[in-house]
Amino acid sequence: MSTDREWEEWGKRDPYFSVITDPKFRRTGLTEDARREFFASGEVHVRYVSDMIREYLGADFHARSVLDFGCGVGRLLIPFARVTDEAYGLDVSPSMIEEARRNCETQGVANARLLVSTDDGLAALGRKFDLVHSYIVFQHIPPARGLPIFAALVDLVAPGGVGALHVTYAKAYHAETNGRAPPPAPGAPVPATPASDPAADPEMQMNAYDVNPLLFTLQRRGVHRFHTEFTDHGGELGLFLFFRKPLEP
Repeated sequence: MSTDREWEEWGKRDPYFSVITDPKFRRTGLTEDARREFFASGEVHVRYVSDMIREYLGADFHARSVLDFGCGVGRLLIPFARVTDEAYGLDVSPSMIEEARRNCETQGVANARLLVSTDDGLAALGRKFDLVHSYIVFQHIPPARGLPIFAALVDLVAPGGVGALHVTYAKAYHAETNGRAPPPAPGAPVPATPASDPAADPEMQMNAYDVNPLLFTLQRRGVHRFHTEFTDHGGELGLFLFFRKPLEP
């Protein structure tokens, strides 16, 4: 699919910048200090996820297994691996997976398993996880495709386990329409598609999701409550959903 092709281009050209769009993370000028800062931000995030889970879903929760969907170069997978028995990283880009593998080896992480995602149903994983996590990933996936993936990830949470899934839902600059792009005016001309520049960055879609299908998915799968943290990445407004699956009777 087109988004997969674009993400593989990012993996080949500029994998760190595609995760955190700050010029200091451009591959051509990535210093060791910037690389350390990049991975340190992942450690901060994993501590934050752990704090949210313990505060809102269960002070005694400890994940022995974790799945990081859209793991990229391993920014979050590596610190997750350090606090769990086994960590799975899944990404659509083979180049991202290879870079994540090199980073795991460099940082001495031996309990991470890296897989290229080839099935939106995620059936190839063949197992469930104590923690299923995805952050700043769904925004790059068109909702028609992302909603079934979201449901598949919820299904991969083990009984008693936790999901921590992030989606974007609105854009701050469309305040007059509650964050959603207004429909085009009747008869408005369709903008021309600009000619592609081989030297330009690959496309990076920023999609907003309707919250209703997400909550419907959670409730239909037995989730009784959830905690939400709002996010704002340059005007892309999001929800970081934390929920716990009930134990099976």
